[in-house]
Amino acid sequence: MTSISAPRSALRDFLESESAGGMLLIFAAILAMIVANSALGETYEHAIHAVTGPVLTDKLGPMTVHLWINDGLMAIFFLLVGLEIKREFVDGRLASWDRRRLPMIAAAAGMAVPAALYMLFAGGTPGLAQGWAIPAATDIAFAMGVLALLGKRAPTSLKLFLVTVAIVDDMGAVAIIALFYTAEINLAALGAAAAILAVMFVLNRRGVKSLIVYMLMFALLWYATLLSGVHATIAGVLAAMAIPFERTPGAPDSETSPLHRLEHALHPWVAFAIVPLFGFANAGVDLGGLTTEQIFAPLPLGIAAGLFFGKQIGIFGSVWLSVKLGIAGKLRGATWLQIYGVATLCGIGFTMSLFIGGLAFPGNALLIEEAKIGILMGSLVAALAGFAVLRLAPPHPQYAAVEAEADAEISADGDVLTNTEARASGEEGKETA
Repeated sequence: MTSISAPRSALRDFLESESAGGMLLIFAAILAMIVANSALGETYEHAIHAVTGPVLTDKLGPMTVHLWINDGLMAIFFLLVGLEIKREFVDGRLASWDRRRLPMIAAAAGMAVPAALYMLFAGGTPGLAQGWAIPAATDIAFAMGVLALLGKRAPTSLKLFLVTVAIVDDMGAVAIIALFYTAEINLAALGAAAAILAVMFVLNRRGVKSLIVYMLMFALLWYATLLSGVHATIAGVLAAMAIPFERTPGAPDSETSPLHRLEHALHPWVAFAIVPLFGFANAGVDLGGLTTEQIFAPLPLGIAAGLFFGKQIGIFGSVWLSVKLGIAGKLRGATWLQIYGVATLCGIGFTMSLFIGGLAFPGNALLIEEAKIGILMGSLVAALAGFAVLRLAPPHPQYAAVEAEADAEISADGDVLTNTEARASGEEGKETA
């Protein structure tokens, strides 16, 4: 990997790349829908399911373009997720319990309530209970893309809150995939994966900083995890935990920190290539012949209800209760209506929801298509409603001053929460709506 020419905060890069990447993801999803419902629909299906590799496991069968994207490229996406989680917990917005409290409460409620609503609508139908986690995830790229359309109408505190909740949300999604969507286990392959991971941690402890070495070990770990029966993308998160990291509290990212270097290098590839490609390969739904009964079947209805109603109820309700009970402070420079708007945007569950939908109903094309319909419906309504609320919501009286201070602090030290959010958790608890 090449070194960073000038140190910049990963926070700044994250906000910029996620916003632009989210716009590209929206375009990729729309393009997939257009292609799937055009004369190219059959070609599209043949292309993404074309066999391009050997039979690696009896469970997966031959490797297709779709599998290489979902099990291969998405492991790199999860590697980046793991790097962000590690950085934030060690040296970022989740480095202390004061900072973790509100986003962890919001993320937990934002996963539990949608899952409960899904079970209310679809859990009683035979064969659908395993889809409970589909509406539990938030698509950070898609949501940031919608926020980008709002320009300066979206306060920085809301963007940071959305990013932080999404990071905790990703942790929950990774745990769900590992615990609930793993079928048969190959103990020999699992042992090999554990041995490879142990070697990576030993290399870390011995001071090895070569990213080439760690990426080669990551490739081996991915293959062993794939053979083990645990979903291969989990290898990305595990590998990230072993990447060496140099703490830089209150300062720009270190040019010699392997984690910082890898994170900066992966961001553009993930935001502008991997996630849009995943969206294009998974969002195409043939709407020809779609009936009202199919749209309002228990599965799509449960997913859509979980994403749209469950997310806003869980996240906004938990934030409101936390502030009223004195557990956390109100977001600085944001009104309650704006907080409600961003909670609604969290109902965009596109990427991770599509991913979990494929795991929940493996080999069942009909249920996977129904899940896609529910995901697209819920995400679209959440995006439009959240955008409308934030577009029409009047700004906070202190908006201009808070924004200028936040922007200066992000540019100066890469950790806006060092000062701004510290005050938010203290003084802002006294702020009225």
